[in-house]
Amino acid sequence: MSTQKATFGAGCFWGVEAAFAAIPGVTATAVGYEGGSLDQPTYKDVCTDKTGHAEVVELDFDPEKVSYGELLDAFFELHDPTTLNRQGPDWGTQYRSAIFFHSPEQQAEARAKIEELTADGRYKPRRIVTKIEPAETFWRAEDYHQRYLEKRGQASCHI
Repeated sequence: MSTQKATFGAGCFWGVEAAFAAIPGVTATAVGYEGGSLDQPTYKDVCTDKTGHAEVVELDFDPEKVSYGELLDAFFELHDPTTLNRQGPDWGTQYRSAIFFHSPEQQAEARAKIEELTADGRYKPRRIVTKIEPAETFWRAEDYHQRYLEKRGQASCHI
C-alpha cells in the first residue's frame, strides 16, 4: 500500500482529526501546527496568535481507497471556509481555514475545488477565504492533543 499525505487547517484540530480519522482510506492522523515562524511551537505558543501557525491535521491516506478530491470535499463540509481566522467560538490566525499542499497536483486540485465552490454559489454572498499554502514543517502537537476526543469518549466537539 502506497500512502500520501494531506494537511488541513479547519479550526480547532480535535474535531477535525476525529472527522478525518473516520474516513475509510485514511490510515493515520496527527494534530499539530503548520505555517508559522517559530521552531518547535507548543500549544501555549500557538495560542498567543503570534507564531503564525495554524492548528492542523496531517493525515496519511491510501489514494486507492479515498481520493484527495474526496478529502477536499470533507474539509469543506467540516467547517465554514468563509470566516477569516475563526471557527465557531474560536478566533485567531491559528484557527484559519488552510490547505497545506504536498504536491503540485494537490495545489491544483485545491485551487480547482475553491473555483468550483465559488462558481456554484454555495457560499454567496460570502467568499471563501481558505489559504492554499505549501506544506513545510509539521510540528506535532503535544501527546494529550492526539486523538483528544477519542480519549474522552466524545465523537465531536462544537465544529
